[in-house]
Amino acid sequence: MGIRLKLMRYWQRRNRLSPAQIFALAFALIILVGSLLLSLPAASRDGASCGFRPALFTATSATCVTGLTLYDTWTQWSAFGQIVILSLIEVGGLGFMSAASVMVFLLRRKVGLRQRMLMAQALSVDEMDGVVRLQKWVLCGSLSVQLVGALILFFRFLPQVGWQTAAWWGTFHSISAFCNAGFDVMGSVAPGTSVMAYNHDPVVFITLMALVVIAGLGFFVWDEVVRLRRFRKFSVYTKLVLLTSGVLILGGAALFLILEWSNPGTLGPMPVPQKILNAFFQSVTVRTAGFAGVDQALLTDGSKGVSLVLMLIGGSSGSTAGGVKTVTMVVLMLFIWTRCRGRETVTVYKRTISAGKVMDAMTIVGIMVALALFGGIFISATSPVSFTDGLFEAVSALATVGLTAGTTGNLSIAAQILIIIYMYFGRVGVLTLSLGFLMGNRAEERFRYAQTNLLIG
Repeated sequence: MGIRLKLMRYWQRRNRLSPAQIFALAFALIILVGSLLLSLPAASRDGASCGFRPALFTATSATCVTGLTLYDTWTQWSAFGQIVILSLIEVGGLGFMSAASVMVFLLRRKVGLRQRMLMAQALSVDEMDGVVRLQKWVLCGSLSVQLVGALILFFRFLPQVGWQTAAWWGTFHSISAFCNAGFDVMGSVAPGTSVMAYNHDPVVFITLMALVVIAGLGFFVWDEVVRLRRFRKFSVYTKLVLLTSGVLILGGAALFLILEWSNPGTLGPMPVPQKILNAFFQSVTVRTAGFAGVDQALLTDGSKGVSLVLMLIGGSSGSTAGGVKTVTMVVLMLFIWTRCRGRETVTVYKRTISAGKVMDAMTIVGIMVALALFGGIFISATSPVSFTDGLFEAVSALATVGLTAGTTGNLSIAAQILIIIYMYFGRVGVLTLSLGFLMGNRAEERFRYAQTNLLIG
């Protein structure tokens, strides 16, 4: 039995709510508060309340760092509304426990077992040892990286829009990119086009990509890279994260270049350097960030298929990214490869992956794929969109990506509610919900039935 499961059972004997349940309920409470604030007349640019449902949709998208929106952020929301959205993104991206830890550290209070368990749950780590140090590292590292990104963007925007707008744009987009949220406030340039107005600008796009990739690697990986520095000293997990992330970025960029090279609606009219820049940007942003460098509705069907796969995989565990996570998909692929060779034991880097981890990976991927297919069917059946675009929307919500093929504004009320549920479910996590709400009261297996033989394949 793993240390994390032992601690959870110890917690449950002494507390009515498990860390996973507190984590899920805290996110729900943050979304509710954000919805109430965004439904205030002061949050809208025209001074009229947008209504609770649109506010709930936006608050869920911001807190779950997704980026799907019913309205253009700059056009709809006032300065107050944009500040609320940015606050929800920061809290949702770093985790509510990271935000709460700031006060604990500032007041120099001792961190008890309850706080340590919540930190471990929020950071997706299995061990309690060193979790306080890791939490401090996450806070300092995150704020430092966001500050650097904001300064680079500020100086880039400064000659074009003046210092006040440049400061706000730099801050907003740095936080949004780092938290993999995909919200933007460039509606004053071209409403509803995300960051397409800057798809020719390498400084803006490379900065956004760097922020997205750094955050998407995960806090545990940061810690190891900074402490150990040499690849051979890294843990198996960190090695897999770095290699998989690199392969996905390079492979995705190559596929987008091939599939979109002559597409007049996307990369076709661009010069070669801009094609390469936007192919890499699409490969990075489609996995979880949600910024659109090109119109997603005009992508070829092949590119939409590649986007669906990359969105479903997402980033890495313990990061601001969504999806089934990189190592989860690697474990599943290793298991399939092992079984295809007629073997039982899954190994990587001369280490054995436990059967429990393999089952976890299969469960998460299976649930996500099933929910994505159901979402695509439901959206296309209830809204005037095709199945492909409905599936794109469902996967984008589940993986907290935020890209859309132009269908979000056409969703029916029922489809909007489903997307809200999917965004929440995707952020809180399939495994977190299953552990917190399903496994907590599971009875021990006291007997086993006799085995039976089935024909498989």
